[in-house]
Amino acid sequence: MKKIMLVDDSFFVRESLKKIIPKDKFMIVGEADNGVEALEKFQELMPEYVTLDIAMPDMDGLTALRKMLEIKPSTKIIMCSAMGQRPILKEALDLGAIDFIIKPFDEEKVIEVLDEIYEE
Repeated sequence: MKKIMLVDDSFFVRESLKKIIPKDKFMIVGEADNGVEALEKFQELMPEYVTLDIAMPDMDGLTALRKMLEIKPSTKIIMCSAMGQRPILKEALDLGAIDFIIKPFDEEKVIEVLDEIYEE
């Protein structure tokens, strides 16, 4: 079972992801609602996967992405964003994010992305 951490400043978004993430493949080991907390928990928990919001208080997702990958380059990070953030998503992928999912979430798309990266 792979360890995954959920990072989003919206409690509702984190709860939505908890309902979607396949429990037979992923164990949710932690969650955070801002980039600073995410980085602290990341260092403590060392998950293999992270869902990471782009727009958050204290530290944005791109900064958190860079720092997480410096600490553990093998981490598979899936960016979460609203529709209008496509240029930022491209930057996130260039920085090393493995994929992205668009909010509001399409349950099938989330499962498809997770299945794809799980198999790698």
